[in-house]
Amino acid sequence: MSAQRHVIVGAGLAGAGAAAAIREADPDASITVLGEEAHEPYERPGLSKDYLQGESDADSLLVHDRGWYDEHDVTLRTGAHVDSIDRSAGEVVLADGERLGYDRLLLATGSAPRRLPVDGIDLDGVLTFRTREDSDAVKAAIASGDPLVVVGAGWIGLEVASAARAAGVDVTVVHDGSVPLGHVVGDVVGQRFAELARSAGVRLVDGTQVARVHGDGRVQEVELSDGQRVPASTVVLGVGITPRTELAEAAGLRVDDGVLVDGSFRTEDDAVFAVGDVARAHNAWVGEPVRLEHYAAASDGGPIAGRSMAGALREGEQWAKPPFFWSDQFGAGLEYRGWADPERHHVVLRASAPASETGTPWFAFWHDGGRLVAGLHVDGWDDADTVKDLVTSRAEVDVARLADPQVPLGDVRV
Repeated sequence: MSAQRHVIVGAGLAGAGAAAAIREADPDASITVLGEEAHEPYERPGLSKDYLQGESDADSLLVHDRGWYDEHDVTLRTGAHVDSIDRSAGEVVLADGERLGYDRLLLATGSAPRRLPVDGIDLDGVLTFRTREDSDAVKAAIASGDPLVVVGAGWIGLEVASAARAAGVDVTVVHDGSVPLGHVVGDVVGQRFAELARSAGVRLVDGTQVARVHGDGRVQEVELSDGQRVPASTVVLGVGITPRTELAEAAGLRVDDGVLVDGSFRTEDDAVFAVGDVARAHNAWVGEPVRLEHYAAASDGGPIAGRSMAGALREGEQWAKPPFFWSDQFGAGLEYRGWADPERHHVVLRASAPASETGTPWFAFWHDGGRLVAGLHVDGWDDADTVKDLVTSRAEVDVARLADPQVPLGDVRV
């Protein structure tokens, strides 16, 4: 019997993790990883954190050490664009017309940053943030010392603003919400992130949008929907990302805010899988399909997808960890675990000092009738494991005790 042919479209964390899991499960399998970027697979979180601030180099971002692909007989093809999937023939078609056969195919195509449909958006100095080249461009803009506007107050936007402020750059963050991160954490917790950003010298402009970008070849000014004009030599767009589902859609696979897959990342076609940003997968902990744009989803999902492709899933194995992400901004470090809807679930703030007092721990928890669904700590490293345990076990808690910083977190269960 000939070796199974595994083709992975997408050379990021999820795709590289899947390749490693396939090789571990099947020493004889043929594995080809196709990536559009010129680099070996790398991890993206550092792009807006230590790499952006010049505290780490490109090699520190790599998923596997240089030489790993050759050592493990994995064919890595960078600069490779896949035009289409021929499911009936079991082939992917590359941009140059080459057809590459597969027995199992993994779509790990990730997402693309959104742009704004406004005049001037294509001027020099208007940047998105997704790739290593994007991070390098923002790093160069920060080094210039000129004013910078960040559009969007999500995690990426705030981390870019943090890096720029650390370098002494004048930063304005423009967003259409009432508080930063409001769509993720709600107004109560979002207000604390606003305090943190303002205490670092960020100018926050809430409840407005970009109407137009002005400049002569290069951006010089951002005009807002409320009439304000903000000087800027660089604009960084952090207005979200869109899953790259075009290959799946054209191939007739089911798509609904991501490629629909089960808990082992298999589509309705037994030969095709999807994982990472592009996949909307059933998560057993959440209890429903979710699409996550965070490191942990790719890190956890890639190996499961690889074992699933190789027919080597452990008994009962599926994606079942609570969602998790972390951020570093304005001198504070945080972790969020779980799955909360800030409009539906109740929030409990546990804090003894203003958010501007970095280094003083504070927490937020979300619950449904006293049963935890998510938890966030900011600089609460001594209690990080307790937060993890409370959320992962969906603990039932005494809400009053949970809100009281004098009560140890280990003593809040009912």
